[in-house]
Amino acid sequence: MEAFNNFLVKIDDFVWGPFMLVILVGTGIFLTVRCRFLSWRTLGYAIKSTLSKEARETEGEGDVSPFAALCTALAATIGTGNIAGVAAALATGGPGALVWMLISAAFGLTSKFTECALALRYRTTNDKGEMLGGPMVTMERGIPEVYGEKAKGFGRFLAICFAVFAVIASFGIGNLTQGNSIAGAFNTVSGISIYAVAAVVFVLTLVVVIGGIQSIAKVSSMVVPVMAILYFVCGLIVILVHIDRVPLAIVDMFRMAFSVEAVGGGIAGSVIASMMQAMRFGVARGCFSNEAGMGSAAIAAAATTSKDYIKQGYISMTGTFWDTFVVCTITGLSVLTSGAMEKVVVDGKVVLKGAPLTIEAFRMTLGEAGAWIVCISLALFAFSTILGWEYYGEKALEYLTRSTQVTLAYRILFSAVSFIGCITAFDIAWNISDIFNALMIIPNAICMILISGPLVKDMIEFDKNRKLPVHK
Repeated sequence: MEAFNNFLVKIDDFVWGPFMLVILVGTGIFLTVRCRFLSWRTLGYAIKSTLSKEARETEGEGDVSPFAALCTALAATIGTGNIAGVAAALATGGPGALVWMLISAAFGLTSKFTECALALRYRTTNDKGEMLGGPMVTMERGIPEVYGEKAKGFGRFLAICFAVFAVIASFGIGNLTQGNSIAGAFNTVSGISIYAVAAVVFVLTLVVVIGGIQSIAKVSSMVVPVMAILYFVCGLIVILVHIDRVPLAIVDMFRMAFSVEAVGGGIAGSVIASMMQAMRFGVARGCFSNEAGMGSAAIAAAATTSKDYIKQGYISMTGTFWDTFVVCTITGLSVLTSGAMEKVVVDGKVVLKGAPLTIEAFRMTLGEAGAWIVCISLALFAFSTILGWEYYGEKALEYLTRSTQVTLAYRILFSAVSFIGCITAFDIAWNISDIFNALMIIPNAICMILISGPLVKDMIEFDKNRKLPVHK
């Protein structure tokens, strides 16, 4: 098992090397500049649209409301990456990792907008009349539309690659890692057997996913807002208790984010890291958390009843804002200001990372109640992610097989794998997830760059129209 894990580490290091960082962040930068920074300029409008009554209406062709589609995507994105992923990035990349997480997310806003808007524009229906969309459908239909029939084969090739990677990734980022973190958190806080936790996770997952997107969206719409607010409020309390350490934490974050040589000290405790370490782990864990540029959220966006694909793109885009700028920042500052970083390294070895590091940060401030808050929040985050990713994987498999006959078998298998995830070694789960995250990004980035031209024109036109006065 150790040899296999070392093999995974080598692959992980390769796929998340400088080349992948350039693709991920570079695509976001390219799209942001190409759309004249409209994704940044309209963020306020996007958030307002998300919270509007209209976003909850289901009038129009589609399976769920715009808000439900966003909650399904948020269910899949606000997961262990926000608690365990951020803490892991801080433990291995230093406080500077949080800065790079936010930088990548800033450009990730445009990537998320692009992939989700295009998914709605090019979606189709399956043999049951349900919506089928996402990057794989966008690639197959969008690339030939822009470049002609001669590009049909290339579009289909990219689509198959993405769908295969998405199916496999659904068992990694959306399942193994989530279940592993749930079991680990409960075992750390209370000593509950990971096998008992695994059994509960399996049963609950199966009960919900058997009902398909309607069931998943209904549960997500109820759970996501509650769990996010609960964690945000408790994390804010931790930060406010140590408010005097916030300025030093921010200084250390930027100092270690842009330091060419490895540095440590200050709020980082005994953790020593360089700019490359901070960048590598910040961008990787940031992507794991908000999934901007991966194309996964676009699969949920394609199921919406929204009549305007540009507006839906803006609504879906806020997922990156809520996930990284709000929830991940809360986790990062809680860990950095609590003093938990001083316990990360012992005798030159990293002994505290992932969810246990975040749990320790809350425990040091709020006592055992704080540890339970993180444990319950992580369980809700991770479980909702399992639900969201089941839908992603199901739709990707449906695209590959061109049939819905495999749906039931996939749902049962996916639920069974959630049991396995609870008892899988931490490093193996993370490495598998990281690898397939990266593989999904490559075809999705190529597609977004190739066919974003017409989208930008529609964005500009939409922006002009929404600023026109309304005459009654």
